[in-house]
Amino acid sequence: MAEKKRPEQVLFIFLGVWTLINIIQASFVELHADEAYYWVYSRFLDWGYFDHPPMVALFIKLGDALSASTLGLRLFTVLTSTLSVYLLWQMLKQYADNIRLFVLLFSAIVLFHVYGFITTPDSPLSFFIVLFFYIYQRYEKEDKLKWAVLLTLVIACLLYSKYHAVLVLFFTILSNLKLLKRPSFWGIVIGSGIAFLPHLWWQFQNNFPSFYYHVIDRSAAPYKWSFTGDYLIAQLALAGPLIGWYLYKSVVVTKAGDPFLRAIKYNCVGIFIFFLLSTFKGRVEAHWTLPAMLCLFMLAYVAIAQKGVPKWFEKLAIINIALVVLVRLILIFPVDALMKVKIVAYYFGTEEWAGQIREKAGTSPVIFTDSFQVPSRYNYYTRSTLGFGYDSRYYRKNQYDIWPLEDRLRNKKAYYVIQDSFGDSIAQDTINTSKGVYYGRWLDNVRMYQKVRINPLYGIHRLKPGEQFSCAVYISNPYNEPISLGNAGEKWKCYVEYGFKKDAEFGEFKPFITDTENIKIGAKQWVHVTGAITAPDSPGKYKLVFSVRTDPFSGGRNSDMITVEVAD
Repeated sequence: MAEKKRPEQVLFIFLGVWTLINIIQASFVELHADEAYYWVYSRFLDWGYFDHPPMVALFIKLGDALSASTLGLRLFTVLTSTLSVYLLWQMLKQYADNIRLFVLLFSAIVLFHVYGFITTPDSPLSFFIVLFFYIYQRYEKEDKLKWAVLLTLVIACLLYSKYHAVLVLFFTILSNLKLLKRPSFWGIVIGSGIAFLPHLWWQFQNNFPSFYYHVIDRSAAPYKWSFTGDYLIAQLALAGPLIGWYLYKSVVVTKAGDPFLRAIKYNCVGIFIFFLLSTFKGRVEAHWTLPAMLCLFMLAYVAIAQKGVPKWFEKLAIINIALVVLVRLILIFPVDALMKVKIVAYYFGTEEWAGQIREKAGTSPVIFTDSFQVPSRYNYYTRSTLGFGYDSRYYRKNQYDIWPLEDRLRNKKAYYVIQDSFGDSIAQDTINTSKGVYYGRWLDNVRMYQKVRINPLYGIHRLKPGEQFSCAVYISNPYNEPISLGNAGEKWKCYVEYGFKKDAEFGEFKPFITDTENIKIGAKQWVHVTGAITAPDSPGKYKLVFSVRTDPFSGGRNSDMITVEVAD
């Protein structure tokens, strides 16, 4: 009779299979556009970025240095995913020694498959959350210097991974307020805070773009019931489309028997509720709850293992895993019948598309509009930083508004690519690509002022409907050469405009009535300008935006969104 394998043997077999599957997936699945964006991050290593802290850039930089391939880009995600599984078992086996259930549960949770190879800020976040809880479990029991030092380092890495780390720290402390009485706790707070100072300094130097985007700009959409409904459905699906409901049920009835499990439960419930409430301010991306999903897994494992695993649950979990594996295979091997499904077609043909654009553009810069993802995919698959994302006033700002890429375009020749025709009167190329038809044209002496800043000198808080208001602003030139907003002798015309946004839509942009012809600004200088704006005719709360538009572009967002109330 064959000897039954010990839990450690089963674990290491699973780790080997898990790693192999993720290596294959990482090698053959084309990059998600966000991964390409973070690859461009890694070309410009810094202490911070518009959207996120820099840990994802470091993961990619190190892996890409070892192998300039999709596997290289994803290598550290694959390795840390495997290490996370090992650490999870080390934490949980003391509560229940059921390796079969552990493997079934982990394999059935959809989100864990995604971040087994996809590299975004959630990848390092996931690893450092697991490492944080692993060390916290020991620190809570033993207030020793070694655990305090390790916890300090891991918390710093957490904060450098993604801002959601703050939620994990908050709910962990909330679950165990006795920590506040430990001198070592305050040493951890001070040490990790000092380690995070370079990122805070970067934010200060760049006018806190991450805070403005995540807290103000991203939460500006009017509420829709679908925000909450989609969030709830997504959380059930990501926990496992067939077994997710049972995991949540198990967690609800689980009693936290010690401070560690209490921290896990506080994080699980607290983070899910936090993002549920966030749906009332705007759309919540399903994967933002990854920290809570890790805690859901841990609590569900303990609860189900201690209570006993129902027979039907094992069968459903296996079917659940089979469905997930099928989807993973579809992303490697194209099935003609499924290529009409947008989410499937998304992962095929990007490298070919980039080559088809480059055939026209050669080694010249390429301008794309209203996307940080499209130029990033072009950059990755051409192994360059020639792609630039022009962000119009109708689109959100991103890291392309900070990188020095615009400086390489201004007053130079570039290739401008869009998916809508430029019009019959303009010479253009029609490019049939694997991603559809694109249109391109050459621009000589590109005129672009994306980084120019316009800010009112005084607050504009309340206007009457239709009121014409004299507005004093300062316009700053961040470039290393002087600029002129006038049009004398210029091929591409420049216009200073303003517009009011109500709910999610901008109204018509109108000229900022001032003498722009004589506005000349020295390098790194600013000027005061007074002009007139006219308030909307309808009362309500609006966002005022100033824009510098240069032909043939649609105009950038050159100011913050300024809150204005229009009322009688």
